[in-house]
Amino acid sequence: MRTKSLKKNRINVVTLGCSKNVYDSEVLMGQLKASGKDVVHEEEGNVVVINTCGFINNAKEESVNTILEYMQKKEAGEVDKVFVTGCLSERYKPDLQKEIPNVDEYFGTTELPQLLKALGADYKHELIGERLTTTPKNYAYLKIAEGCDRPCSFCAIPLMRGKHKSTPIEDVVIEAKKLAANGVKELILIAQDLTYYGLDLYKKRNLAELLEALVKVEGIEWIRLHYAFPTGFPMDVLDVMNREAKICNYIDIPLQHISDHLLKSMRRGTTKEKTTKLLQEFRKIVPNMTIRTTLIVGYPGETEADFQELKQWVADMRFERLGCFTYSHEENTHAYNLEDNVPEDVKQQRANKIMELQSQISWELNQEKIGQEFKVVIDRKEGNYFVGRTEYDSPDVDNEVLIDATRSYLKTGEFTKVKITEAADFDLYAEVVSS
Repeated sequence: MRTKSLKKNRINVVTLGCSKNVYDSEVLMGQLKASGKDVVHEEEGNVVVINTCGFINNAKEESVNTILEYMQKKEAGEVDKVFVTGCLSERYKPDLQKEIPNVDEYFGTTELPQLLKALGADYKHELIGERLTTTPKNYAYLKIAEGCDRPCSFCAIPLMRGKHKSTPIEDVVIEAKKLAANGVKELILIAQDLTYYGLDLYKKRNLAELLEALVKVEGIEWIRLHYAFPTGFPMDVLDVMNREAKICNYIDIPLQHISDHLLKSMRRGTTKEKTTKLLQEFRKIVPNMTIRTTLIVGYPGETEADFQELKQWVADMRFERLGCFTYSHEENTHAYNLEDNVPEDVKQQRANKIMELQSQISWELNQEKIGQEFKVVIDRKEGNYFVGRTEYDSPDVDNEVLIDATRSYLKTGEFTKVKITEAADFDLYAEVVSS
């Protein structure tokens, strides 16, 4: 009696890490489909491509564990071939080949044509914007640049992604039009550094001009900015944000710390005074802007006084959205030469204290929203609730709006107007406002 075998020549793409990796997987899948391949995302297939993350220790661990998990499946005859690509593979290929040699082949972040060849497909240059999106149908990530030229001491991204390289405006617009034609209504602009966009191609920071072009794309209702850098931020972007209703009053600007001597050691090119002034300008020019940031605690040399200064600054700034990470000591980075001298338990305690403080700030800001009306997009249905977001919230990382599904019928991917009735730390409860 024959056992049921996996469908032959089905390629399963497994994505780990950030939204940039999600985008890369979607491009890979689009290329495979164009070559007539049967390709799925995180479903069963006899050929597996693991798109890895190599950013910090936890991410590297998850990537290695996923590779080992699929190697066991290969040995058990559950899959035929396993290929590894992405940041971990770019950064540690010789080590991986030595430690996990039975992977069929390893590829770096710039080796898409070679990976496609190994999968029996051809790289098609003409496929600008052709992707198989893996996100819900209403939003998609749109990568406008690759790599990074910043010298941040703690960051390994330039090692894995190379120098900053902007995508021409016309190519980004072509991609946006194709996404809109497929029903995408929200574009989430991503890059290692949005602030730097255009410097290599146009000899000036050109994010504002790109936004002016993207707002003209029919079908797109929201455009959201992720991963801006505080040094050299192009202030004309804020004028476009004010002028164009499609651009969400939202910005993700990782600030990492606020102690001057740590900012200097981190090679961030800014100071507490300059950073605070920049954020004040943001709020002055776009009064109802939501600012999301991320912070690092436990960086080498961070004293209790540095941490207390950071904590007080978070309390003073009252960020609408904030995430906090513990420092990860990454080889081949500038900070690797420093002693990783903050104990792990102290790092974790500091991160917990920042997030407790942020939870209280978020709760207070959310209470102010009770009774207010907002336009929300519905991402999914979960249990007895439709789950949506306002323009002030990005998927997966920010607040969500829950609407009782027993009282209202809503369609996923559609926009609706709601009134906030209750608010928790990170969730809002709402009822539909009949038009």
